[in-house]
Amino acid sequence: MNRLILNKIILALSTLSAVIGIGFLFWILATLSYKGITSIHWSTFINDLVEGGIRNLLVGQFTMALMASAVAVPLGMMAGIYLREYGHGSKLASVIRNLSDVMMSAPSIVIGVFVFALFVDPFGGYNGWAGIIALAIMMIPIIISTTDNMLSLVPTELREAGTALGGSKHKIIMQIVVKAAKVGITTGVLLSFARIIGETAPLLFTSANNQFFTMDLTEQFPSLTVSIYNLATYPDSASRELAWAASFILTMIVLCINLIGRYAIRNKK
Repeated sequence: MNRLILNKIILALSTLSAVIGIGFLFWILATLSYKGITSIHWSTFINDLVEGGIRNLLVGQFTMALMASAVAVPLGMMAGIYLREYGHGSKLASVIRNLSDVMMSAPSIVIGVFVFALFVDPFGGYNGWAGIIALAIMMIPIIISTTDNMLSLVPTELREAGTALGGSKHKIIMQIVVKAAKVGITTGVLLSFARIIGETAPLLFTSANNQFFTMDLTEQFPSLTVSIYNLATYPDSASRELAWAASFILTMIVLCINLIGRYAIRNKK
């Protein structure tokens, strides 16, 4: 009887905690949606920050995130393939895996300070390349872990079948193993991209921000997240409204990317 009562108490507390958590989430989303939607105008998308819009910020944010992905995805996948297919069980693979796990939990602001010391301060100013490097550093451990885990789920029999057919190791990996895990790896890439697209702290120390439209990565580069941080601190109501609009748009972008990743996982299952 005591065990049944305890079980009901724990179930009730767990349910209450879930309801409270979901309630706060809906409260945040409702407030963000109300203030964000009412602050969005057509000029928000066609004007640059200096004119009261976010066009240059969206282009700048996606430029840095996509270029960081172009660096991080191949490096992370190759490292993950090495850990699972070539270095499985070795001490070096264990060290790399542990370091990758540590990097995944490292605060983003620490990565920003690290990149600032190496790629900003020595060159005399903020620049877009430093922002790309910071985002890539954040992305690589996630892709390594995802690739490693997804490849571990591929049955050994597939590898043995490829070997029995006379395939070389690299062909078996690329044409059989990676293809079998491509949905999971792609999902990991999408989720890692969703994380870096909404990062602010590392960009504060690296790319900073630019009110004008530019594609010159050697100077301060437009950033949506940094602009939200700056606009929210300005005293005028127009800047705060633009911050709400930009926050809502960024939230919708991150939400859509996450939903695409979850949908891919569900379909695979």
